[in-house]
Amino acid sequence: MECTWTGNQNKLPNITGYWKKDGNEIDSRLTVPLENEQYNLKGVFDIVGEESLGNYSCVFGSEAKIEFVLAAPQMGEVRDKPIVSYAGDSVVIACKMEEPKPKPSTWHWYKANGTDKALIDAAAEPHRYQIHSEGGKSTLTVRNLTQADAGFYYCGAVYLISTSLGRLEVRVITFLEPLKPFIAIVVEVLVLVAVILLYERKSKKKSITGSQKTKKEKRENSGGEESSSVRQRKV
Repeated sequence: MECTWTGNQNKLPNITGYWKKDGNEIDSRLTVPLENEQYNLKGVFDIVGEESLGNYSCVFGSEAKIEFVLAAPQMGEVRDKPIVSYAGDSVVIACKMEEPKPKPSTWHWYKANGTDKALIDAAAEPHRYQIHSEGGKSTLTVRNLTQADAGFYYCGAVYLISTSLGRLEVRVITFLEPLKPFIAIVVEVLVLVAVILLYERKSKKKSITGSQKTKKEKRENSGGEESSSVRQRKV
């Protein structure tokens, strides 16, 4: 790695330079000469794995510090919304590295299992999974979906120094799922109709009862008048 600093107004013929990783000084301090009106600090580091990645910075005395991050290329074009498919169908999940990022040496796919990631072995279950990888793109096909297939999937672009992961979510629904709002409306209508019919039946029953009561009162009144008339004739 190499850092270049053009210096300040007081350009000293020599300045002390050194490297830091994650805030800790690494290697020995060097005397950096002024050449062509700038200071150049070079460092050679062995990047053997993920432990070698992190935040690096080159420091020129107490005057300047240049920071950068050493990491595997980040995943591009990862879908942020869930992929929805029906039980019994198939679903295709895709991951892609953006150009002109370097292409990974290979790809791996994982299924979230609690807090862990279970590696998907398509060769062991060809009737369930199919993985197709070409350069900077990889796809995973999951066949005969069940509710157990719902959840998060991870695509891993494997580089020599690290693996870059992308996450996608799959939701599995039944064919009745889209009908649920319609079914809910039908149920509400049926309940409303039942309430109306019950109310009308109750109102009709009250009306019949009231009519019968009125007729009875009329008969009683009529009987009373006849008895009074008979008594008057006897007198």
